[in-house]
Formats: sequence, structure tokens, C-alpha cells
Amino acid sequence: MLYIFDMGNVIIDIDFKRVLGVWSNFSGTPLATLTERFSMGEVFQKHERGEISDEEFAAELCHELGIALSFEQFSLGWQSVFVGLRPEVIEIFKTLRQQGHRVVVLSNTNRLHLDFWPQNYPEIEANTDAIYLSQNIGMRKPEPGIFQHVLAHEGVSAGEAVFFDDVTENIEAARAVGIESVWVEDNQTVPKYFS
Repeated sequence: MLYIFDMGNVIIDIDFKRVLGVWSNFSGTPLATLTERFSMGEVFQKHERGEISDEEFAAELCHELGIALSFEQFSLGWQSVFVGLRPEVIEIFKTLRQQGHRVVVLSNTNRLHLDFWPQNYPEIEANTDAIYLSQNIGMRKPEPGIFQHVLAHEGVSAGEAVFFDDVTENIEAARAVGIESVWVEDNQTVPKYFS
């Protein structure tokens, strides 16, 4: 079988409030104001598809939020999204691979995060067979093409794959392509599935 795992809140705990908190401190703008203004809109999606640079993304997002940050301040905030690795999931990866299954990551991500998580969480790359990232592929979940891209690269049919993600929209999209999909509600979902 091919097991496909999302990254955020599946393998690594993430918390977007932490990002806005750092930006709030740097800009002097109340957290409540930033929370109200922030949305994962077109700029966010373009960045995850690799259509705009990190610097353009930072500038456009700061403009949307009405704050002035240096690129360094923006980046420090952006990386604070990561809370910590879920070690029990890494153990499951090890077991699955020992059993002869393939384990891959499929993540909507961006170059800024690529400069961060491989260094801070090397266990992910060490215990997976492949990592598929939206910014490298030019597509992002829930676009059907990104799931088809992974299946084609892995040489398997949709019926031979299981997908884990914390976003219901992505789960529905994968199911529409024919992939068995598991909505990860909390840090117990993946261990329970394999118990």
C-alpha cells in the first residue's frame, strides 16, 4: 500500500496563532486585529504553488494585514507556526516501511518553510520514501491534479493508497479521486487507525 500523509497537524503540530503573535509583537498591531485581517487567500495559494517569491509573499501579506515588517521579522513569525513533531507518527512510518509499504508526505508548503523544517525535524525525511510539496509541483490540495501527480509518480492506482489530512476539503478531494482518506481530527487519529 501507499500511505500518503499531510504534514501540518498530522506529522507536526502547528499553530497559526503563534505566527500572528510574533507579527503582533514586531508590528505593535493587536493580535485580534491581525486575526481578523488574516486569510489564506489568493496570495497564500499563489505562494504555495510557487507562483510568487518569498519576498513578494511577505510584502503582499504585510500589505493585506496593514503592517510593516522586515523580511527577517516576517520569516521569524512564519517559522513559529511549528510546535513540535508527533513522535508516535514517526514510529508508525518506521513500522509501515518495515512491512514493505511506501510512506510519502504530501504537503501544501512554501520555500520559507522548506528552509526550516528539514533542519529542525530531520526525522520526517529519514523515515519517508518521498516528499511531495505543492511549491515544487505547481499545484496544491485540494486540486485533484496533485493527488493524481503523486499516484502517477508512485505507480499505484487510487485504490492502493490511503491519505491522511486534517483539512476536510482535502479529504473530500482525495476521496473524489478514489483514494481512501482519513480525516485527522487530533493526535490520536493516526495511532488509532493503525492500532
